[in-house]
Amino acid sequence: MGLLDSFEKGLERAVNGAFAKTFKSGLQPVEITSALRRELDTRAAVVSRDRILVPNKFTVHLNRVDYDRMTGFGQTLIDELTGLVQQHAAAQHYSFAGGISITLAEDSTLSQGMIEIQSVNVKGTVAWTPVLEINGTRHPITHSRTIVGRGSDATITVDDTGISRKHVEILWDGTKAEVNDLGSTNGSLLNGNKVNRAPLPPDSVIDIGRTRIVFRVLAQSAGSSELSGRRDGIS
Repeated sequence: MGLLDSFEKGLERAVNGAFAKTFKSGLQPVEITSALRRELDTRAAVVSRDRILVPNKFTVHLNRVDYDRMTGFGQTLIDELTGLVQQHAAAQHYSFAGGISITLAEDSTLSQGMIEIQSVNVKGTVAWTPVLEINGTRHPITHSRTIVGRGSDATITVDDTGISRKHVEILWDGTKAEVNDLGSTNGSLLNGNKVNRAPLPPDSVIDIGRTRIVFRVLAQSAGSSELSGRRDGIS
């Protein structure tokens, strides 16, 4: 399976899997992600042998009906889109001038099901936001120590009888992470290998009991200055 084929299947599972129950028909979240991916590929500019620059600030214009449906998920959908844009950029070796910013906007000139993307290159500082994806829910890491387990005293409580009350902890120092098994009964796996304590790179997978945890670090915008812009339509 090629890299892009793998990305498309992962995109379909991650985005449609999270929102399929709500979006029975009409515009699907995966269509927005595909439009954003096409925007990256179309706007990619080679600035040196080792750097391909792409936009990092996106405004997604939607018909009022589609806008109302999509914004019903608030930041959850934006976080999903941001993570998948970041993954595609990494797979294609693209570079951003700053953190990623995605905004949904209502546009009365568009018909239902149409998408228009306005993208710009923005210089700015990057806010690195670490998150844990557990059973389809994204949990931002807001403390230096986050404990996952089935006990009520864990930072994140998971309903899984196969894990301990305090099973595993994630340590975050602002730039890098570490995973530490807390002497659990059934142990923990990091990317398929048994782990007690180890560095935790972005996009690593931790398996505990029947629960899969994905650690991600999202590059989001934190103050910026606009460089250039464009608006493209997709239907």
